[in-house]
Amino acid sequence: MAATSIPNPSTLLPLELIDKCIGSRIHIIMKNDKEIVGTLLGFDDFVNMVLEDVTEYESTPEGRRITKLDQILLNGNNITMMVPGGDMPES
Repeated sequence: MAATSIPNPSTLLPLELIDKCIGSRIHIIMKNDKEIVGTLLGFDDFVNMVLEDVTEYESTPEGRRITKLDQILLNGNNITMMVPGGDMPES
């Protein structure tokens, strides 16, 4: 009898995981070393994202710069890592 592979029901595809994060806080690390924390409103197949209640953290030679934004559109090509439920990074 041949073994059939049954997909693991707990396995999520990346877009399914992002879809589960809509309405939740998410911590995003960008390619340019910026870090963004905000509430995910939506995304598309290219992982372009719309976030609200956003805090942007940027390391500069003078120290960490923090910028607050009401809403932002992120280009999915510039995202390195996402942490669902993530909070503000440590100082």
